[in-house]
Amino acid sequence: MADVLLLDIEDSVQPLQNKQIARDNIIRYVQSGVFKNRAIYPRINDRESGELLKDIYQLTIPGITGFMYPKSVKGEDIYFIGKLLETVEYEKGYPIGTFKLIPLIETTGAVMNIKDICMACTRVVAVAFGCEDYVTNLQGKHDSSGESIFAARSIIALSARACNVFPIDTVHIKVHDLDDLERNLILSKKLGFEGMLVLNPKELPLVHQYYSPNEEEINWATEMLALSDTVVKEGKGVAVKDNKFIGPPMVKMAKNILDKRDLIVNQKNV
Repeated sequence: MADVLLLDIEDSVQPLQNKQIARDNIIRYVQSGVFKNRAIYPRINDRESGELLKDIYQLTIPGITGFMYPKSVKGEDIYFIGKLLETVEYEKGYPIGTFKLIPLIETTGAVMNIKDICMACTRVVAVAFGCEDYVTNLQGKHDSSGESIFAARSIIALSARACNVFPIDTVHIKVHDLDDLERNLILSKKLGFEGMLVLNPKELPLVHQYYSPNEEEINWATEMLALSDTVVKEGKGVAVKDNKFIGPPMVKMAKNILDKRDLIVNQKNV
C-alpha cells in the first residue's frame, strides 16, 4: 500500500472539461470514507492554467492532507500558493497551515532554485522530482544508467535535506523491469531520498523494502543507542566500545532509523 495517494487533476486529466469531473470524483471518494486515514495530496494545476483557484477552493475539505504543486520554478510560486491557501483556510474556518504542500521539481530552473522552493513556505513538507519534464526541459536524453538525471537527483536530495524537507525521488518509468527498479532504489537510498513516486502497484513491495529500515539496520541502531547510553554513563562523549566507534553522528543516525521504524509501525496500526 502506498504511503501517500497523489490524485492527479493536472496533465493526465484531458480535455479541459474533465478537470471538473476529476475534482468531483475526488470529493466524492474522500467524503465516502474510502480514503480514511490515508494521506491524500491531489496534484493540482499550475498558476497559468486557469484551474488553480477552482482546484484549491473545491478541494480544501476534511480528508485532504495537502496538495502537490506541479511546475514549481521559483520560491515565489510556492509562496503564492501558500498565501492562496491561507486565504481559503481563513474563509472556510480552518487553522492557518492546515493544508501542506509538495512542490514537484520538473525543470532545470526548479533544480537550480530548489533551496528557495523548499524554504518559500512552511507548508512544504517534501519535494518530488519529475524526471520526464526535466529531461525535456534540459534537452537531454534518457540513458539506461541514469547519468542524465544524476546531477538533478543529487542536488534535489542534498538541498531538501539541508532545508529539513523530505526529498522524494522520481518515478521509475520501466514499470515492468523490477531489476532496473532495484538498481534505481539502491542509488536513490544512497543519495538520501526518503521515498519514490510510484506508477504501478507491482513496484510497491521493492520500494517499501528499500526505504524501510531492515532488520540489520534496526539491530545496529538498537545496539548503537545501548552502547551510547553506556558511554554517557562513563562520562565520555566519543568512544570505541565493543570495537564500534560511538559518537554523536552515529547516535543521531541510529535514532533516525528507529524513529522511521516506529512511524511505519504506527502507520500500519492505524
